[in-house]
Amino acid sequence: MQQAATLRDRLHHLYYGTAGDACRFRYGVLAFDAATILFVVVTSFLPRSLLVEVIDVLIGLVLVAEFAARVSASRLPWREALRPASIADIVAIASFLAPLAGEGAGFLRVMRTLRLVHSYRMLGTLRRDFPFFRRHEEAFLAALHLSVFVFVMTAVVYETQHASNPHIGNYADALYFTVTALTTTGFGDITLPGTTGRMISVIIMLAGVTLFLRLAQALFRPSKVRFACPSCGLSRHEPDAVHCKACGTRLNIPDEGHF
Repeated sequence: MQQAATLRDRLHHLYYGTAGDACRFRYGVLAFDAATILFVVVTSFLPRSLLVEVIDVLIGLVLVAEFAARVSASRLPWREALRPASIADIVAIASFLAPLAGEGAGFLRVMRTLRLVHSYRMLGTLRRDFPFFRRHEEAFLAALHLSVFVFVMTAVVYETQHASNPHIGNYADALYFTVTALTTTGFGDITLPGTTGRMISVIIMLAGVTLFLRLAQALFRPSKVRFACPSCGLSRHEPDAVHCKACGTRLNIPDEGHF
């Protein structure tokens, strides 16, 4: 019992602590998430083989261990296990282990991308460790949101079309169609046939004129600094602001000195 409590305390430290080893551990988890997504994309260009199936299962086993550790680290394990990101993890784990039952379930593997959103808890660590990230946090987050969104849309196209649509052979083809649909360019050289394909195209185009454009605007518009106004509490200001635009209070926004 004592050893179990000690293990839980250690896991809690790794997932929620601020010490150097805890930060490095969370960076490692984030790197593994990124490697997992890269594996999903790369294998779309390769024929299914025994090696790919074995790697699928090995990744699934690692995900099982990481999921169990994360739930154990929480002070409220059941609440952690029922979080939307945790449920997405369970689906992703099942999809990686599916080859054991003779099923690829490739589309479900894209749910693993939601772990990137779950990893946003590292923002505090990133702000502390990387001044460049701290200065351009909004642009970085917009780029990350945009990347995850485009990847999810691309994965939906690929997983629903590659088996029946000769124009969608890998993630590059799916990405090309997704970007042309999101930007409403629509060259027409690749289409998604059938009612399902048309509905997917409609969803992507609707997302393109709403969420996609907003994320792109957030990425390219001038960034603002976070500094709470001492009078009204407004937290976002122009980098060169002298007075709060809401109440007029004189601000003293610190900077790192530019020469």
